[in-house]
Amino acid sequence: MPRPPTPRARLAALCLAVSSAPALADSSVTVYGRINTAIEYSRASTATDGTALGSVVRQTNNRSVFGLRGEEDLGGTLKAVWQIESNVSMDTGQGQIAGRNSRVGLQGDYGLLFMGHWHTPYTESTMAYDPYYPTTAGYMALISNGSTSSSNNVEDTSSFDRRQKNILQYRSPQWGGVSLWLGWGLPEEKTTVPRNPALYSAAAVYDRGPLNATLAYEIHQHYQAAGRNDDALKVGVAYQLFTGTRIAAVYEHLHYRTDTGDLQRNAYYTSLVQKLGPGSVRIGFAFAANGSGSSVDTIGFFRSGAETGATQLTVGYDYPMSKRTALFAYYSRIDNKRNAIYDFAINELGIRAGADPQTFALGMRHNF
Repeated sequence: MPRPPTPRARLAALCLAVSSAPALADSSVTVYGRINTAIEYSRASTATDGTALGSVVRQTNNRSVFGLRGEEDLGGTLKAVWQIESNVSMDTGQGQIAGRNSRVGLQGDYGLLFMGHWHTPYTESTMAYDPYYPTTAGYMALISNGSTSSSNNVEDTSSFDRRQKNILQYRSPQWGGVSLWLGWGLPEEKTTVPRNPALYSAAAVYDRGPLNATLAYEIHQHYQAAGRNDDALKVGVAYQLFTGTRIAAVYEHLHYRTDTGDLQRNAYYTSLVQKLGPGSVRIGFAFAANGSGSSVDTIGFFRSGAETGATQLTVGYDYPMSKRTALFAYYSRIDNKRNAIYDFAINELGIRAGADPQTFALGMRHNF
């Protein structure tokens, strides 16, 4: 039989309960998540070299998540904020704690300062412009040159759509609808590679009423080679024309500097979300111009030269069954020119030059 607690132990427990009560009263924890999966029929046309890639029926996971977030009042307008967001793979049962946006920081009158593992400002500034983000049909196939769910400064050196490890970020308050987002991917890899790679990301975001606009810029320091930086510039605008109609457009310029020279490319994206019946029709179109420059390297999905551009068209319908649950269907196709190798950024097929990947999806999404 266990011994009853001593008077000293009971007093200590009482003091602990009393001292912790205000902290519990001033803090909050929210459980949230998204389950997003689909059955897809995917195929790619015959490649330029004659390779026939065939077709596949598959279940795809569109970056489902499980998360906890909270905040604690520290007095006045200052509060501590935190989030732990984890991967949930509904198709395979795999997952990773804190594998998605996770942070701890302080928020007050002067803005939000946090550190952790988070989307860069460049990435986050236009994610909502794409009604298919993040699915197989997402605009990341052409915009930002692919997508990496999680990377440091050396694991993925091509994509500008990224969640960055070891990142310090600041988000300013709004001034007349404008806020400034800044991010620094710390150069922790300096001790393991013969260069000093780091990431610098910034976005000026206007968000007021029906209009959202952004100007974003990002530098990848010494990613391809020591002493050479890659950079990306993006301009975007989204507008709610009237109830049920939203349009968006993005222009992007990517510039890589490799050992063999420069590699550049322009790309454009536009989308329309139109309410139709109980749900909405969603259309996205992207265009990537030919790569240019003296570099002979292939970086991510693109290279320099003639016939290296591509287009992507996605059309679908989203049907809400409740405020949290929706069914969706879409068809997406990438049309590569003869020497282009663009593939889906999420759930890619693995294509050869000139092949045209396409997919038809029927899926379900639930938010909690």
